[in-house]
Amino acid sequence: MTKQLNGGPEDADLRRAGTLAREIFSDIANKWALLIIEAVGERTLRFTELRKQVDGISHKMLTQNLRMLERNGLVVRTVYPTVPPKVEYSLTEPGRELRRTVDVMCDWTQHHLSDIEAARRSFDA
Repeated sequence: MTKQLNGGPEDADLRRAGTLAREIFSDIANKWALLIIEAVGERTLRFTELRKQVDGISHKMLTQNLRMLERNGLVVRTVYPTVPPKVEYSLTEPGRELRRTVDVMCDWTQHHLSDIEAARRSFDA
């Protein structure tokens, strides 16, 4: 069940259980959603193109995550009345803004990858 936003500051508090902000954060802070946002941010993509861009994602997980992103207003799904049907996905303005944050996270990961690998080797030793 989705919490309804009443405009109070408690709805924006990620640390409190049951807030809309926490629900949204949980939706978008999963590996597939982040990778989909990154891939769709490049250009408008069809489902099969998107699946090729996000290596390892199943048809089911891609469908679930695209629906969740669409529900949250981050992705727009455009269906063309053709045979066979043509469906494209692109980012909305809030989705493009979120992608800038995802890009920073990707840059951070690439920049610190060797540090993280070294820390893991040390921890696991």
